[in-house]
Amino acid sequence: QVQLVESGGGSVQAGGSLRLSCAVSGRTFSSYALGWFRQAPGNEREFVSAISVGGGNTHYADSVKGRFTISRDNAKNTVYLQMNSLKPDDTAVYYCAARWYSVTYSLNDYPLWGQGTQVTVSS
Repeated sequence: QVQLVESGGGSVQAGGSLRLSCAVSGRTFSSYALGWFRQAPGNEREFVSAISVGGGNTHYADSVKGRFTISRDNAKNTVYLQMNSLKPDDTAVYYCAARWYSVTYSLNDYPLWGQGTQVTVSS
C-alpha cells in the first residue's frame, strides 16, 4: 500500500521560508508524477505545483510562480516544495499527491494523497 507523508509545515512570518517534504512509500516512486495542493479554511483545495516523472517539467500556479520551487529526489522517494517570500495568503493545509506517469493540474486526477501539513504565515 502506497503512503504519502508530508512534513515541514509550521508557522512563519511574512517574507519567511519553509521547505515541505513528502515521503512516498513503495517501489514505484519514479513512475509517479507528483503534485502539491493546498486548502485554506472555507476554500476549495487548489493546485500549487507539480513535477513530472523525470523531474524535467515543473508547473506552478500563478499565485506562487517565482516564489515556490518543486523538486524530487527519486533515490529518496521524496518530493519537496521550497516556499520563499511567504505571504499570509499562503496559509493553508498543504497536501502532496501522486498519480502514474503524466502531470495534470486537476486534483481529481490524483488518486494518492497525503494527510496534509499546516502552513501558517502571519503578517
